Order: sequence, then structure tokens, then C-alpha cells
Amino acid sequence: MQRTPHIRRARLADLAALLALEARFPTDRVSRTSFRRLITRGRAQVLVCEDGEAMLGNAVVLHRAHSRAARLYSLIVHPDHRGRGLGGLLLEAAERAAAVEGCLAMSLEVRPDNTAARQLYLKCGYAAVETLADFYEDRSPALRLRKLLPAREPRAGALPAYEPATATV
Repeated sequence: MQRTPHIRRARLADLAALLALEARFPTDRVSRTSFRRLITRGRAQVLVCEDGEAMLGNAVVLHRAHSRAARLYSLIVHPDHRGRGLGGLLLEAAERAAAVEGCLAMSLEVRPDNTAARQLYLKCGYAAVETLADFYEDRSPALRLRKLLPAREPRAGALPAYEPATATV
């Protein structure tokens, strides 16, 4: 019997499981040092999808200071758990996390030959904006996609929804 998956913020105690999941993919892996930094720094969120027994996937969202755009740096689902809608759950959680930080848009990169991921992103409202040559570790290209995020109530301390105009006289 499959348990209901849930998504939460990653903790340092998740490092071993995050690295084990990364090891299932041949290139462009996130390192232990990078995961540690991403989990503990303020302008990134690492989200994990688990079922109470195992880590089923994760997503990494980056937000730059003084920017209203977020970047989905990584989204992976364990190969044994694909086809269950977990990628969509992680993507939705990543978008919510970015919106709560005051972001109005999210971009991401995807391999042109990753049909399943491309279909998910397009179904969720992302549009291709450019092709990036020599992007990945193996020198393959990437498609950059972007989506405007629905307005949400930002958390305290997030960037304001607009920047007031100032003038000097």
C-alpha cells in the first residue's frame, strides 16, 4: 500500500537521502556542499517529497535579493515513483514557495529531450523563452521556460509588490 506523499522544507538531516537520490542521475548532480548551503541560506528553498518511509523527489528554488523572479534550479522524482503526479506536486509547491517570497515569475531550464518534464512544465503554464547552447555538464543545450506566478500574500520581510517611484529635485 502506497502512503500519501507530502512535501516539506528540507533539513540538514535530509542530506544523505538527497544525495542518494541525486546519485540515481548520471550528470549535473547537486553536491553535499551545495545542498548544505542551499538548505541553510535565506534565498533558497529545498523542498522534499516523501511518503513517511522514503524520499520520493525534491525541488530547489532560488530567489535573488532585489529580484521579483525565482528560478527552479532542480526538480527530480525518484525513477521508481514517476507517473504518480509527484513532479506536479513538487512544481506547485515550488511555485507557492516563490510566490510567498514575493516573486512574480519563475524560470527554469530543461533538456530538450526530456519530453516528460517539458510536457509537465507546458501543462502547468510555462512557455519557452530561449534556447541556451552548451548549458549542461555534458555540453547539451537547454530550453529556458518562464511562467508568471499568481499573486499571493508575501511573507513578512519579502519584497514589496511594487517599488515606489522616487524623484530627486
